[in-house]
Amino acid sequence: MSFKSYLRKAISIMKPFPLTRLLIIFSLAILVNTTGHTQSAAKKIKPEDVCLSPTEKSLATLINAYRREKKLPEIPVSRSLSYVAQVHVRDLMQYYRQNSRCNMHSWSDHGSWSSCCYTADHRKASCMWNKPRELTSYTGDGYEIAFYSNYPYATPGDFAADILKGWKKSPGHNEIIINRNKWKTSDWKAMGVGVYGDYAVVWFGEEADIAGEPPVCAE
Repeated sequence: MSFKSYLRKAISIMKPFPLTRLLIIFSLAILVNTTGHTQSAAKKIKPEDVCLSPTEKSLATLINAYRREKKLPEIPVSRSLSYVAQVHVRDLMQYYRQNSRCNMHSWSDHGSWSSCCYTADHRKASCMWNKPRELTSYTGDGYEIAFYSNYPYATPGDFAADILKGWKKSPGHNEIIINRNKWKTSDWKAMGVGVYGDYAVVWFGEEADIAGEPPVCAE
């Protein structure tokens, strides 16, 4: 896809989210996750270990239920795109700083990928759509939407519901989820989900994933 054709679709999906709930949280050497539990620094994940957490599974289920309401087919959850999503949320949680000129499509220089500061002009658009090919055997482009909140949700389901609620209220996010306007001709065949700490991202692709679907994580 050319940069010009991408810009016809791009709609500032990842500007800092206006509905984000921000709390002032004082911490020592730990991070507080979105369900009130503590967690250590992000552990690296391997493609073969990809699975869906309760929040990730809930989010995927809610997105497909929303698409069914709109008379749209469900999107298969992709092992490859979920790996990309889960790597990215860990990178965001560790290294991304809110209110910087770089939005949440950005990738740090602390991993085995091409880093970038993704800005509103979409000049680094290829940094996003190439990530599935960089990190997995998935050969298609990837398109990402993201959410940030450090509100202490009571349950994983509450967090997932609030993520989708926020995206539905944001035209740029909503249109990519239900294939409206500039995304009307897109035919999503794969969806990747990643939730970690204060961040959630979903990736969409137009090619089916030969790696199949990820399992639900064992408790």
